[in-house]
Amino acid sequence: MTASDVRPAQHAPPPPAPPGRLAALRADVGASLVVFLVAVPLSLGIALASGAPIMAGIIAAVVGGVVAGLLGGSPLQVSGPAAGLTVVVAELVARFGWQVTCLITVGAGLLQIVFGLLRVARFSQAIPPAVVHGMLAGIGLTIVLGQLHVVLGGTPPSGAVESLLGLPARLLAADPAAAAVGGVTITMLLAWPLVPKAVRAVPGPLVAVVAATAVAVIWPAVPRVDLPGGLLESIALPSVLPTGDWAGIAGGILTVALIASVESLLSAVAVDRMRRPDGSQGPRTRPDRELIGQGAANGVSGLLGGLPVTGVIVRSSANVRAGARTRASTVLHGVWIAVFAIALIGIIELVPLAALAGLLIMVGLQLVKPVDVTQARRHGDLAVYLATIAGVLALNLLEGVGVGLAVAGFLMLRRALSANLQHEPPAAEGEPHRVVVGGTLSFLSVPALARTLGAVPPGAPVQVDLVVDYLDHAAYDHLDTWTTRHRASGAPTEVTEPPGAGGARRGRYATWSQWQGSEANPLLAGVAAFHEESAALRPTLRSLGSGQAPAGLLLTCADSRVVPSVITRSGPGDLFTVQNVGNLVAGTSARAAVQYATTVLRVPTLAVCGHSGCGAMRGLLDGTAEGALGDWLRAATPSLEAFRSGHPVGAAALRDGFGEAEALAMVNVAVQLDALEHTGADLVGLFFDIPTARVLTLDREAREFRH
Repeated sequence: MTASDVRPAQHAPPPPAPPGRLAALRADVGASLVVFLVAVPLSLGIALASGAPIMAGIIAAVVGGVVAGLLGGSPLQVSGPAAGLTVVVAELVARFGWQVTCLITVGAGLLQIVFGLLRVARFSQAIPPAVVHGMLAGIGLTIVLGQLHVVLGGTPPSGAVESLLGLPARLLAADPAAAAVGGVTITMLLAWPLVPKAVRAVPGPLVAVVAATAVAVIWPAVPRVDLPGGLLESIALPSVLPTGDWAGIAGGILTVALIASVESLLSAVAVDRMRRPDGSQGPRTRPDRELIGQGAANGVSGLLGGLPVTGVIVRSSANVRAGARTRASTVLHGVWIAVFAIALIGIIELVPLAALAGLLIMVGLQLVKPVDVTQARRHGDLAVYLATIAGVLALNLLEGVGVGLAVAGFLMLRRALSANLQHEPPAAEGEPHRVVVGGTLSFLSVPALARTLGAVPPGAPVQVDLVVDYLDHAAYDHLDTWTTRHRASGAPTEVTEPPGAGGARRGRYATWSQWQGSEANPLLAGVAAFHEESAALRPTLRSLGSGQAPAGLLLTCADSRVVPSVITRSGPGDLFTVQNVGNLVAGTSARAAVQYATTVLRVPTLAVCGHSGCGAMRGLLDGTAEGALGDWLRAATPSLEAFRSGHPVGAAALRDGFGEAEALAMVNVAVQLDALEHTGADLVGLFFDIPTARVLTLDREAREFRH
């Protein structure tokens, strides 16, 4: 998403005229050829991993390109057989056979069409990301474990656990020729990102499979793709009807429909984020129409004997980056695959199975993303992520997702019912004990509340700070009984409830005016509120008492609307912060801060953050700043000159609908980062768009701000 996605509609310029049809067609033809070269080896490999006929992958690729391309709601998304469904399809083929699996694919397609007509796409956002990412990681690991057997010259066992347990024996009986061919594929894919950019225009999967096929000439006995016929001969309506186990078939239909829908919608969101901001790559995704298009494609693919179809991010990203303009690119890529499968079918039979297995191992590993682990840990959902992976590996996909959802529900319930209960002994003689009661208190919290209150010695003075979101009758009754009894013993007992309790709550982002009365001094009232609510923070501050080790330096504007801890969700000790008018790397103060941060604190990251509605940038642009402010803003003259000279960051901002002052503020961020290049630190450019509460990030290579 670029800056144009977050600006209010009234500020956006008129959309540019659509590109000429001939220019768009040229771009689409070129992009479709790139995607075709990516899709063919992936489609073959996914069919192999699914236990389906090899041509089923080609049929699904053709149908996904043509049908989903014509009917779907994401013009630039490319659909076809996907790694995310290999485990499910393999289980269905093993359980019901290929013909019934095709009928299940048809049923899943019809269900997806119903989903689209009922407009349920928005409900996919309710699935916890940790469950989705864990599901994909579990699928990826299952693929890797199974295809390792193929690379070693064997056949994949039926499940992840069986694959893992069978690896030692497979290693002892490994086929050196197959292992060498698979190793060439994996090595080529690992090395491909390191080759010159011009060479990388050729898709890595294609190069890897071609190289492995060439190497396999040395070993004629290496197993290769065996096709019973061409594309047209492989097309056939399912001829076997299910005779029982209707519950299993219904479960298969639901599983395929749900996974295909979620994966397609996730891919469509990612495609929208990669689109150009100038509108030259068509409209954004219509999720419900996308479900209808995916459902139609699955219905046709199943009827013709193909694998299930989903939107595939690998192909879609290749399509966008190759410059596709319209859905014609997606459709044409399907046409090229059909022509290839009809006219050049003999080439496919030269490909070693170990080469496709090596390709699938890399595809499976790409589903296990370190960033997903980091995000799950940051949001407290690592247990959900790991439980989903374990469930998928040990049980099956549907039950694994169920395990993940169950863990997510348990954690949600625990968080909803958790209470922040703390007892602080007196810091000095004569001071009271302090008990902080916060969060949500229900009857389930009463035992913990009793333990916390029981830590106060009988007869000792105590202050109870009540900062709760909810207090049910059982918890209230226990607290009231304890305070009454403690007070009756002669001990000074005070129960305080912070200002705003029972009325406007002091949230993390609440301003003083939202919770303070007009009679208070806002600054002093804020300090008092901090003292009342800082119990949970005190251990952190105590650990920081001996020094700091911030993760980065943030230079931003002194504007009251720009609160670093709010826009970065940071806390004490996280950021070394410098604020001045216009966020300039100028003057002794700012330069001293940069020097201290980089040489003493050794922060790895330096960030500069501008913002919308900046008075300094407006004054610089208009030339109205006088006195000390005018003297200070002379340091920003290089930013003004760069903006007026057509700096790419400013041009992109103006094109995205920002005003001149905002565009200048963005250029100023880029110029200040240039002034920090000598530090050798990682540099990050940010822009806080206040009306939309969005923080945009500077892509220094593309020279524009994105979200």
